[in-house]
Amino acid sequence: MGKQVTEMLKGTLEGIVLAILGGQPAYGYEITARLRDQGFTDIAEGTIYALLVRIEQRGLVDVEKVPSEKGPPRKVYSLNALGSGYLEEFWKTWSFLAERIEHLHIGHPQEKGEK
Repeated sequence: MGKQVTEMLKGTLEGIVLAILGGQPAYGYEITARLRDQGFTDIAEGTIYALLVRIEQRGLVDVEKVPSEKGPPRKVYSLNALGSGYLEEFWKTWSFLAERIEHLHIGHPQEKGEK
């Protein structure tokens, strides 16, 4: 899989991270660890941190600085109302695409009139 998985992941990683945050707030390393637990072993921590900066700038998450036993405070990210709306749209889009791809995969032509 390798490179193909990486390329496909680029388009969906934001939604995946928002879904993780929809479950519970987390800081960057926790998000990376959860992704790795789900089998996304090739994701670099730096990729997640860059994505977190983008979704924070777009106002999709709230950020709270929480003291850490080691080092500076951690930024804990939680999904806010705007992010929840974005995530809901992501899942609708994902369902639409997954259904169409599955039709192609199993060889069923799209029904007439279906878009």
